[in-house]
Amino acid sequence: MRADILIVGQGLAGTLLGWELERAGLAFVIADDGHARAATRAAAGIVNPIAGRRLVKSWRIDTLWPAARALYHEIGDALGGALWRELRVRRLFADERERSALAQKRASGELAPFAGPGDAEGFWIAPAGGVDLAGLLAGMRMRWQAQDRMRTGPVRIEEELRQHELVIDCRGLATAREGGFGFVPWEYSRGERLEIAVAGLEPDVVINRRHWVLPVGPGAAWVGATHEPGVTEGTPTVAAREALTASMRSLLKTEFSVTGQRAGVRVHLPDKRPAAGRHPEQAGVGVVNGLGGKGVLWAPFLARQWREHLTHGTRFDPEIDVRRFAR
Repeated sequence: MRADILIVGQGLAGTLLGWELERAGLAFVIADDGHARAATRAAAGIVNPIAGRRLVKSWRIDTLWPAARALYHEIGDALGGALWRELRVRRLFADERERSALAQKRASGELAPFAGPGDAEGFWIAPAGGVDLAGLLAGMRMRWQAQDRMRTGPVRIEEELRQHELVIDCRGLATAREGGFGFVPWEYSRGERLEIAVAGLEPDVVINRRHWVLPVGPGAAWVGATHEPGVTEGTPTVAAREALTASMRSLLKTEFSVTGQRAGVRVHLPDKRPAAGRHPEQAGVGVVNGLGGKGVLWAPFLARQWREHLTHGTRFDPEIDVRRFAR
């Protein structure tokens, strides 16, 4: 299929970008080599509005949450299956500092409306949500294969520019290391999760104390995630397996067995914001990257930014514009 726009990488960022371009009626194709170290391979798809040991409310969660939820429902309807699930998070205190942080932030109101009832052990976070990332990526891949929009195999950006007016690089780690955006201060971390067999969990409750456990079906759950700054090797490790197993023994207080393990490399940025937009010197090259652990929440916003830019000439939001690093 001849198209003006090439999206490189069909992870979460590339998939949602493709969806927005399809809805806008723009001609595009996607090239994907199924990169083994892609962060999406290990991601759990959780949207948790309050995260971290300092109990920080996610950036722009009040506006990004409803937009993301609506988009995943929309795609699920188009694919004929539910992708979004409503969740609650039972956040357990890891120490007295977290307990004090909650008290202070409740008093200021900064965690509203997501911080729910609490007790001596922790508190509830709601609403929260989860996305079936495997179903999303597989469903859209089949859709675009049927439309003759999908290509497989490696991509050389400079060669693709001879065939397309715009190449948008959404490959995550590969973009950061090879994609011509060397002026951006990319940072990396390896994240790993386990798959476990366990009984007795509430089906729509994520339990979180430094690590989390997410029920994914009868008698099954995912456990995560580790964080190894600076590591770009996406191979599962014994150390992560042992750390997560020990954490779950303390958290769950019930028998479980490990049935699988996945690893991926996150790409993020020092200012804790993602990046999207055109290259400052090569207008025919664009990017979506730096989603870190917030991809499910941020990717819909970045895809919509590209859609508005391409259809109405709208400038990218300065807080996420990749050109903010080119000064």
